[in-house]
Amino acid sequence: MADLKCTVENCTYNKEHLCSKGDIMVGGKHACTTDDTCCESFAERREGMDAYTSSLDHPSRTISIDCEAVKCMYNSNYKCVAEHVDIKGCGADDCRETACATFQEK
Repeated sequence: MADLKCTVENCTYNKEHLCSKGDIMVGGKHACTTDDTCCESFAERREGMDAYTSSLDHPSRTISIDCEAVKCMYNSNYKCVAEHVDIKGCGADDCRETACATFQEK
């Protein structure tokens, strides 16, 4: 489990830079840079009738992260083993506009 900080403020799971989903998936099977990754668990926060709530009532500082970025030094058998992970994507409308800022190529 990693200590996660998320700056994707318009994600429905983001509460005070913590994630309330419970676990996330970082995509980027062929990633060689941070910008080649994404948080596939991103869901845009919606206002009004079509809004939905997060999986957990309370966000967690630590979270399980599945990771497809096999070229990342923190990927161990498709699990992130970094102690701290930063997910970025200010103003993202789509998961492709997010990224794992912790990614480091092996």
